[in-house]
Amino acid sequence: MPLLGLLYFVNYLDRVNIGFAGPNGMNDELGLTATVFGLASGIFFVGYLLLEVPSNLALHRFGARRWITRILVSWGIVATVMAFAPNATVLIVLRFLLGVAEAGFFPGIILYLTFWFPAEYRARAVGWFMVAVPVSTAIGSTVSALIISAGDGLFGLSGWRVMFLFEGIPAILLGFLTLWALTDRPEDARWLADDERRWLRDRLDAESAQVRAADHWPLRRALTAPRILVLAFVYFGITYGLYALGFFLPTIVAGFEQQFGTKLDTIEKGLVTSLPYAVAAIGMVLWSRAADRAATRTDGGFLAGESGRRWWLAMPMLVGGIAIPIALYLQDPFSAIAAVTVCAVGICSALPTFWPLPSQFLTGAAAAGGIALINSLGNVSGFVAPYVTGGLADLTGSQRAGLWVVGVVTVLAAVVALVVGRRTSRGAATVDAS
Repeated sequence: MPLLGLLYFVNYLDRVNIGFAGPNGMNDELGLTATVFGLASGIFFVGYLLLEVPSNLALHRFGARRWITRILVSWGIVATVMAFAPNATVLIVLRFLLGVAEAGFFPGIILYLTFWFPAEYRARAVGWFMVAVPVSTAIGSTVSALIISAGDGLFGLSGWRVMFLFEGIPAILLGFLTLWALTDRPEDARWLADDERRWLRDRLDAESAQVRAADHWPLRRALTAPRILVLAFVYFGITYGLYALGFFLPTIVAGFEQQFGTKLDTIEKGLVTSLPYAVAAIGMVLWSRAADRAATRTDGGFLAGESGRRWWLAMPMLVGGIAIPIALYLQDPFSAIAAVTVCAVGICSALPTFWPLPSQFLTGAAAAGGIALINSLGNVSGFVAPYVTGGLADLTGSQRAGLWVVGVVTVLAAVVALVVGRRTSRGAATVDAS
């Protein structure tokens, strides 16, 4: 888990560090409007969408160790080359190629965790893995700000270019570490005792057999079923808020000077941007652990049992969706950051409580394809959110309209989560009865 968390830390940082580069010299140097910046941020997800399912099926076939190594090295090369983008067009092309290179990493890890963790531990395992999202933003915003500030002029490059260079190289190095250190499945783990390997393998095999006995999902069904598409919309709602916040929060903080008269240097802006995500990291771990514990309870409360998982998912989504537009109407920077922090906690806490839902009825190749399809369709928000948010900012001269859209989409997805989660949990109850 520490290795996987480190990989996702670097992955997410390389994905969103364009948000730090934009207001710290890149937009001015390359002549990017808010709309073009949104396009460059979001086009990553077009390539990501196209190759997500094939990449995850390849991981299922060739093994996580080799395939994740391939992903790491290829995205590290592209992320490093972004340091030398001469204009907006090249930047947009490289962002597209970065999405192509990264395709399959996140759903591959989610699938990989199902090879290792029984269902009752899965939300907290996903939580520990995905805590890299707020941690990478919290630490990454400060580190990125320091690199931009201290690295300006290094190798004759602007600070934002040095940031891309220094944050792309670790992915290549970690690729070789992964090839050496990662173990594909429990039966290959020499660091487990023989009886531990047998226990874990038997437990996971029994769960998979129960899922297949309750309702067998072949790969074709997993790629076409309406339930998968609805789950993808729920995930779209979560990530819409996540990416809109991730790409534009540095810009919002930079705008405090004009809005409130608050003067911050580059490093101070990085620290302020990191605060909501530092709190969200703690909330994410605690919330996912509480959700797993509640799933084992049998006292009949609406939060208890597998049927309660939908509430553990929907509640933070509702809180996050309501908080984000409110932040823009507050009259001082402290209350605005407090509201943004509530939003970040809500959205990040929803992430690990979402992914146990598809694993309640998908196994094997169907899980590989279905999880990848949910993630790829959900991550269309990564293109839509920054492009729409940037476009509305250019159109209206304010961030308010775009972030109202974020709130509405997140709340709507929370309502849908309650409906689809109820149906999914009924399937899980059938599995338990069998």
